Amino acid sequence: MTEVVVAVDVGGTVIKSALVDRAGQFLKRDRRPTGAAQGTEYVLGAILAAIATLREAAGEHEVVAVGVGVTGVIDEEAGIAVHSENVGWENAPLKSILERETGLPIGFGHDVRNGALAEAEYGVGRGYDDFIFVAIGTGVSAGVVIGGEVISGRGYSGEIGHVDAGLDEPCACGGTGCVEAVASAAAVARRYSELTGTDVDGAKEVAEQVRAGNPAAIRVWREATEALSRALAWSAGVVAPQAIVIGGGMAAAGDLLLTPLRERTAAHLNILPCPVIRQAELGDEAGCLGTAILAWRAAEGVS
Repeated sequence: MTEVVVAVDVGGTVIKSALVDRAGQFLKRDRRPTGAAQGTEYVLGAILAAIATLREAAGEHEVVAVGVGVTGVIDEEAGIAVHSENVGWENAPLKSILERETGLPIGFGHDVRNGALAEAEYGVGRGYDDFIFVAIGTGVSAGVVIGGEVISGRGYSGEIGHVDAGLDEPCACGGTGCVEAVASAAAVARRYSELTGTDVDGAKEVAEQVRAGNPAAIRVWREATEALSRALAWSAGVVAPQAIVIGGGMAAAGDLLLTPLRERTAAHLNILPCPVIRQAELGDEAGCLGTAILAWRAAEGVS
């Protein structure tokens, strides 16, 4: 019987999960809404349902552990989701709850730091000892890799989405002017809709409008990339990474996003060298691959 793990990536909008073997191959997949607006109990139920669905689908494979990555401020050692404005966690002991409910070892971590772990193991990060992985999706966050290891700090390492971008925009965290409030994929779509009175299907549609020369879309995109480039420059000035790897849904915009980020980050760094800024390789699979790594570590008793 072949051993596999269940990997669950809990984003602010979607829960993506998969059965993953030791080679990092996805054998089965599941995707469902996070349902954050319906409360944390609903989200927990959705996570457990995803795990149950994949365990049932495992067939001849033996599920030996589960890896779960969640958004927000995370204490990996204690297994606690300290805070998440996108999902609503407040000091939730998720790891112990999931261990009790599943009866399996649980690998527990931050969704974006898990993405960084995956890029380091399987993706573009294999070429670098030190890099920053930045995920731009429902929120904006980063995973810092130093010497090939993901740095967790005190649970909020890489939370670049909640530094001040200099614009008077309210953020879901309760602050004003956060990078995330201007530059996340959700914020780009929202700000364009507010400016034009036109509903759009996410940042992808705004990017299409930028390519078409729409002035409102260009303004929103420019302000987003400016806020992001400031955050990247601050991060690079502190960490001095070899590379910055851009992932998350917004990364699908390719050079429309990467070119202004490269130009403006270099400008903000002034006399300091600008790291290479590259698009992530693993796309939508990074979070699940990272949680799969945590699951295998949990199965082997490695923290």
